[in-house]
Amino acid sequence: MILFFGTRPGKKETKTLHNVSCPHCSQTGTLTAVSQSNYVHLFWIPIFKLNTARFAECSHCKKVYYREEFTAEIEKAF
Repeated sequence: MILFFGTRPGKKETKTLHNVSCPHCSQTGTLTAVSQSNYVHLFWIPIFKLNTARFAECSHCKKVYYREEFTAEIEKAF
């Protein structure tokens, strides 16, 4: 019997963070938050969530902020 199992990313969820300013360039409303979960799957069917990657990117200065770099303002808006 052959089993197909492994990990695979789920759908990306994007959200524009209005009223939040970028800590690097101080532009307001330019941050886009992205959240994507990784799943363990068996026969291409997701079984359970492994972890979730979260980051925010400024569309003005292109700076990327990872979860460890989030300010309190970004974390609250996320």
